[in-house]
Formats: sequence, C-alpha cells, structure tokens
Amino acid sequence: MKIRIVTLGCKLNFAESSALMNTLIAKGHERAKAGEEADVVIVNTCTVTDTADKKDRQAIHRLQRENPNARIIVTGCYAKRDSRLGISDSRLRIIPKSTETFIPAYSREDRTRCFLKVQDGCNYFCTYCAIPYARGRSRNASIAEVVRQAQCALIEGAKEIVLTGVNIGDFGRSTGETFIDLLRALDDLQPDYRVRIGSCEPNLLTDEIIDFVAQSKHFAPHFHIPLQSGSNEVLKIMHRRYTRELFAERIEHIRRVMPHAFIGVDCMVGVRGEKQEYFDDYVQFIQSLPVSQLHVFTYSERAGTRMLEMDLEVIPIAERERRSKILHAISEDKLQTFYAAHRGEERTVLWESKKVTSLMYGFTENYIKVSRPYDPKKVNTFEKVIV
Repeated sequence: MKIRIVTLGCKLNFAESSALMNTLIAKGHERAKAGEEADVVIVNTCTVTDTADKKDRQAIHRLQRENPNARIIVTGCYAKRDSRLGISDSRLRIIPKSTETFIPAYSREDRTRCFLKVQDGCNYFCTYCAIPYARGRSRNASIAEVVRQAQCALIEGAKEIVLTGVNIGDFGRSTGETFIDLLRALDDLQPDYRVRIGSCEPNLLTDEIIDFVAQSKHFAPHFHIPLQSGSNEVLKIMHRRYTRELFAERIEHIRRVMPHAFIGVDCMVGVRGEKQEYFDDYVQFIQSLPVSQLHVFTYSERAGTRMLEMDLEVIPIAERERRSKILHAISEDKLQTFYAAHRGEERTVLWESKKVTSLMYGFTENYIKVSRPYDPKKVNTFEKVIV
C-alpha cells in the first residue's frame, strides 16, 4: 500500500512519524509520492492549543478531499483527547497513541538535522496544560537505547542531533538514570557532530548541566527554557515549579559561563487570573533578562485542565492578543540585539541542503542563521565563517 503521513505540532511528533514510516516501509509498504493519491493517510495530530485543534480538523478535512479513496487514520495527542473529533466519515479511524510505554524514535528534518526522542509524557500537570492527559506520565528510554539511536542517525549522515521530549530534564524517571549522564554519554560519540538540548524546565536545568555544556566537546551553546510567566503570582496560578528569581539565576549562570549562548524562552500570555498589574510586572521582568528570543503563546482554554475549575478572572481574547503583540515586539528587539552583539565573530556553521533561489542556509553553534551562494559540496558540512 502507498502510505502518506501528515504531521502537525512539535518536533516530538515529527520524530514519531518518521519512526512509524520507517516501520511501515520495512513491512513492505511504500511512501506515497508528492501529488500521488495514497491508499492510507495517517494524520499525527497536536492539541497544545485550540488553534492546534482547529488545524488538526482542517488538515483531516483537506486530506479526505485530496484522497477520496483512502483510509484516513488519525493518531497523536488530539486523537487521544477527543476520540470522536467531531467528524463523521466511514473511512476515518481514530487510533489514540499509547500513553503507557516508551517508543524510541528519531526523525531527519533534512540531511543535516535529527530530532531524537529521549523522553515522553509529563508528571507536572500545570493548570493550563492538556499534554499530560494526551501523552501520559513521564517515561524514557535507557541511556544505552538513546545512544544506539543516535549512532544510527549519525551512520545515516546526520551532523546535528536535537534532543526532544515533553519534559526532557525529567529523563531517567523510568530507568533510574540521570539527564546529565545521558549528556555525558552522547558527548563521547564520534567527533564530527553536535548536539542541541531541546526545551528544559528551569528547575531541572541545573548548574551542573549548564557547566557541562560550557566545557563539552559536542553540545551547542543553545538553550530553550520555558518561563511561561514573569509574575510569581501567575506562576503560582499555573502551578509551575519555580519562581522568577530562580529563572533569572539560570539565565545569569548561562551568560556567565557562555556569554555567546543563544537563549530562547517560552512565554504565555492571557491565562486566567493574569491581572493587568501582573502582566506589567511580567513585561518588566522579561525586558530585564539578557535572553535572545521569546516564543510567545496565547492562552486558550483546554477541556479537562484544572485552570477551568479555578475561580479567576477570564482575560478577553482581544486583550490576550494585545499582550501577545507586546511580547512579540520585545522578542524581535532582543533577537536583533543578540545578532548585533555577535556580528563580526568567527563561528562554525552547519550548511543545510535546502536551496532558496541561489542561496543555501545554515546555523552557527549559537543559532545564528547565515547564508552563502549555493554549493552542493558544502551541504551537511561544518565551516568556519564570520557572522
């Protein structure tokens, strides 16, 4: 049969879709070519926001139209949270993913980069978040299995590995190992590659991990840290496991040992109970942090989450959007400041295969995007450049 997999959402979903396709091909099925009608279409869904749910439904309807004779299989986080999806079609089958076992997976976004799944699920149950209900409790592969998967990706030609999961700093909960030991094991692999750590909770991003990255052979000076709110009052409402003071300490430590590091920060606006004074405090805190970029999310109500049971002020949609625009503007200023601070420095870029007009692109170890005239001999190679 000819199979098509459509993936929505996070890097973790892409890793899982890639592993699923490889399994199906090994069983004798074929990947449907671009523009070719498939016999089976698998949709791997996301449910992190109501916008994600809407995109899931739109994708399913579109794929039904484009593949009128195909069986449509819907899996992923949205399928787990809503087994009906509000769609009536005899060709449609809903298969929620398992939330009990850990299934190893890695994907190749292009010829250079591999997203390696090291952990799944979450035990935190923040009041706004539906992901623990969709993906289950925290669990992980063993260090030996992660290393084996990484070695396979490197043999296939990957030069950059990105560690992914729902809460990767919680690695080791189901195997009795530790995240720092995983990092040490990956740092001992072949010489010609680098590793990026995916999103890591600030209470789990220890000084030991930061210091290890600073002196490691292969780990990039690149951090992605969820803040979600710069107001301690809102962090309590969210049931986050840290204060803004701890978060600021983590940023200061990174800047002290890796002044050139790229630091991306997840920020949410408009949750219930986010009074105007709390948001104003949040903005001042964000502006004070020497971070590189913000990833801004607008709060949306998720059925089954504890925030809906809390007697708190509901922020109007228009006000949520206004607050989002404020943080997006701050993010752009911080990104341009980061680029300017490192202009003229020598960095190592990994060139990617994608060609845009006559140019090719790549990222430095500290995540500065650079370009050059396209040269196929440069694809998937490291090169020293002046940024």
